[in-house]
Amino acid sequence: MGLSSTLYTGISGLKANSEAMSVTGNNISNSNTIGFKSSSTLFSDVLSASISSAGGSSQVGRGVQISKVANLFSQGSFSSTSSNTDLAIDGDGFFMVRASDSPVNYYTRNGAFDFSDDGYLVNAEGYRVQGKAYEDGVLSGGDPTDIKVDFNSQIAAHQTTQLTLTTNLDSGSDIITAFDITDPEGTSSYSTQTELFDSLGDSHPVTTYFTKTADNTWEWHMVIDSDELDPSVAATTDLTEIGTGTLTFDGSGNLLTGGTGTTTAGAIVWTNGASSGQQVEMTFATTQRNNSSRIISQTQDGYAPGEVVEVSIDDEGTVIASYSNGEKINISKLTLATFNNPSGLAKEGGSLYAQTASSGDPSVGVSGASQGYIYTSSLELSNVDLAQEFVDLITIQNGYSASSKVITTTDEMLQELINLKR
Repeated sequence: MGLSSTLYTGISGLKANSEAMSVTGNNISNSNTIGFKSSSTLFSDVLSASISSAGGSSQVGRGVQISKVANLFSQGSFSSTSSNTDLAIDGDGFFMVRASDSPVNYYTRNGAFDFSDDGYLVNAEGYRVQGKAYEDGVLSGGDPTDIKVDFNSQIAAHQTTQLTLTTNLDSGSDIITAFDITDPEGTSSYSTQTELFDSLGDSHPVTTYFTKTADNTWEWHMVIDSDELDPSVAATTDLTEIGTGTLTFDGSGNLLTGGTGTTTAGAIVWTNGASSGQQVEMTFATTQRNNSSRIISQTQDGYAPGEVVEVSIDDEGTVIASYSNGEKINISKLTLATFNNPSGLAKEGGSLYAQTASSGDPSVGVSGASQGYIYTSSLELSNVDLAQEFVDLITIQNGYSASSKVITTTDEMLQELINLKR
């Protein structure tokens, strides 16, 4: 080895530190990039020459080289946003996206998503977010697919088939001999009104009257305006009874019998052309206490038709469509991918990563301990530590300057050698 080899040793230092400066500069440039993961440069020495000396054989280094540029996937901090389609992952998972014309998945930590004009959940570059679809309310077990919401869809009406009344009936109410449908208010102890929906989605007000007929014994009578019903089933009175039953209580006011019932078969035939023969199963979650009679809650399973008014994503990654009739339907659930060696992923630009042989195959699942937890209305910030990057700038600059000094000093030594012949 001679002085000329030392020149190349210095050049290797210039080259390696130049590449390291590019990596550090890229980190600093992306310090405000959502979901960006910084990189670090790993150097290794070059040993390729052996020399013989009195002490035996020795090795002489030939400079430095870049051993690896490692991706650092440490967790970034979160920033809150006002959009519930902005998502962040707390954990090791990656969102899965793909181009509209390609079956190849890419992976990203940038969860700044929104819905496109045609209803796809996409990132800023238009890549479609992947998830598993719900089919009849059940999450499918197939491969992840594009998440899409049909904003022009309607949910069909559903006629009421079940009605639950949660009430307290006043144990101190007077006993009334019998309920009279021509005088419901005068022959009942308490009443509550609710809505029934027919198959067309029209709502009909119905009233349930409670009459105390003996100690610890009550009757319920469900009635409706006779004009709402087809004349074939409507009574000649203003009101028509469509269901009745008896409730009995123990000495502590707990319901003993009569907790369930049903409307009279064939009693509900509407005048508007809705499906005939509607029947409603009744559930009474009722107590008899020495408090005023009151309705605590009432629920029924019918609803009118509705249109999509809002789409949201919850903390489990479920895409939920809300309709104008108050119904909510699960559309899809975002899938997350994890890798045994995420540092082996290849950067593709646009905050995207691609699978490689080094990263291994992805493990795909939904939000949870193994994949990471999803947070809505949040974005993960870059994990770049600017303080560390500026320290790296100083050390890289010093290394570069030192390497250049090796070259200039070697050049001076060569000049001295050349001057020997003069």
